[in-house]
Amino acid sequence: MKNITRRQWLQTAGIATASAAALSQPAHGQRTTQKPNIIFILADDLGYGDLGCYGQQTIQTPNIDRMAREGMRFTQCYSGSTVCAPSRCALMTGLHTGHCRIRGNKRVPLQPEDTTVAEMLKAEGYSTALIGKWGLGEPNTTGVPNRKGFDYFFGYLNQGNAHNYYPEYLWKNEEKFPLTGNVCRDDDPRVSIEREQYSHDLFAEDAIRYVDEHKDDPFFLYLALTIPHANNERGRREGIGMEVPDFGDYEDEDWDIGQKGHAAMISRMDRDVGRLLDKLQELGIADNTLVIFTSDNGPHKEGGADPEFFDSNGDLRGIKRDLYEGGIRVPAIAWWPGQVQAGSESDEPWAFWDFLPTAAELAAINPPKQLDGTSIVPALNGRTLKRSQPLYWEFHERGFSQALRWKNWKAVRPKQDRSIEIYDVVTDPGENNNLAGQNSDIDRFAEDYFANGRTDSSEWPVKARST
Repeated sequence: MKNITRRQWLQTAGIATASAAALSQPAHGQRTTQKPNIIFILADDLGYGDLGCYGQQTIQTPNIDRMAREGMRFTQCYSGSTVCAPSRCALMTGLHTGHCRIRGNKRVPLQPEDTTVAEMLKAEGYSTALIGKWGLGEPNTTGVPNRKGFDYFFGYLNQGNAHNYYPEYLWKNEEKFPLTGNVCRDDDPRVSIEREQYSHDLFAEDAIRYVDEHKDDPFFLYLALTIPHANNERGRREGIGMEVPDFGDYEDEDWDIGQKGHAAMISRMDRDVGRLLDKLQELGIADNTLVIFTSDNGPHKEGGADPEFFDSNGDLRGIKRDLYEGGIRVPAIAWWPGQVQAGSESDEPWAFWDFLPTAAELAAINPPKQLDGTSIVPALNGRTLKRSQPLYWEFHERGFSQALRWKNWKAVRPKQDRSIEIYDVVTDPGENNNLAGQNSDIDRFAEDYFANGRTDSSEWPVKARST
């Protein structure tokens, strides 16, 4: 599967292509006097190529594709990391993984001094809710959602427990909320032997309820879905890692259950994204609500799912746990009727730590100082971002690896004792042609930033890859 251009996709969808001149104009709507609602929908392990609007040919995603037709499709959005917890930490704090507190999946909680986007918005009168997966603080720590700015929380605290789509309980605020009909194995709470209540369906219903009840407030809803992450533990025990109530339209396909489950999970999520957008329009608040949809990292090869089967990373190199493009470049769509131009596309590179300053600008708030992020509001209006520093990632599993993106250039150090690779990811998004040694200025820039663009962390010491 080749990555499709905006023109090709819009023509396939029967939508007229906007002119370059039109895309350079500010958004055409007029904002109301009320501060805009903000909904951030985060999928889990969804690849760049898993959606129809990004070239997927087999898995059906009509509602997210409609979201793209009615909004803006980003071609160069980057997650906060290549795995769960650090990606979400970058999203919440506006700091990249060379500066934020949580740089891996070890259970380290956010601290009181770590300002989150929810704390910032709550202080300005927003109602704030997290529905879904957190991963930034265990029970009774300083990092639980209700102590980090969320008025309401319903979901998983621990990203490992979130593997099980049929848990015996979820958290509602700081109390356990039992799920009747779900029974886990005595020796493994991440594998259920009786399954009635599918957590994703509960999250979708709760999100719609929350929006309905807060339609008259300015609100921030962080909808952190777990689809299409695998249940690794059930996959190892029973060979059923892509856990879903039914295979839906894919029941009769001649695929193994891992691929059926992967497709069915994504289409189920797509259904519920459509329901949420429909609810906003039904309530008459769509034109005052920005909805962003994206994924926390690239596609996995877990639970029986094979990213090659559906070409989940498109033309990109690598998958989850890589700092190549396939591990960190993610689909991203912004939908805001009357504000974000329908059928538009942005090639502006941005990353999750840009979300906090974006929310601050939308809500007319002064953001915390010393952030790594830059507001992407200009990009939402079809303009160029003015970024003063590179996008940067570091990853602490399997040793220590680093990457940065600056203008067209991408630098990757796959592990500490390896040479830096240089790619022009605008002309070579698949990172096939290593240009290291051909431009001494770029080589020196990458080497210097890898050494000096980060701070040390006692929780995440730099270490060589074990052999």
